[in-house]
Amino acid sequence: MSDHDAYIAEAPVDLRPLLEQVRAQLSAALPDAEEVVKYNMPGFQVGGSIVAGYGAFSRQCGLYLSKGAITALADDIADAGLKASKTGVTFSARKPIPDDLLRRLAAASRKDLGL
Repeated sequence: MSDHDAYIAEAPVDLRPLLEQVRAQLSAALPDAEEVVKYNMPGFQVGGSIVAGYGAFSRQCGLYLSKGAITALADDIADAGLKASKTGVTFSARKPIPDDLLRRLAAASRKDLGL
């Protein structure tokens, strides 16, 4: 996988619009970040550190961030009806991640990483 476009093109058809939206929101939230693909997953890198990454699975997508970002916005994630792990938030086409929450998570991850 060489780039975000290729990754999205290979994702399940029903998840592609969701991935495009996540990519656009992360790009807006992290305008100086470089788009990279590491560990077969697209992400946004600042100064050599991955600030946010995303991925598609068979029925859902995931947004991957720093542990501090997930902790800082845990209540907002729960209020949106989404599930979080230590470093990720899962969402689907039926229950997408709100744009505002996605942007705040990206900013919180960057802050947590000191970038």
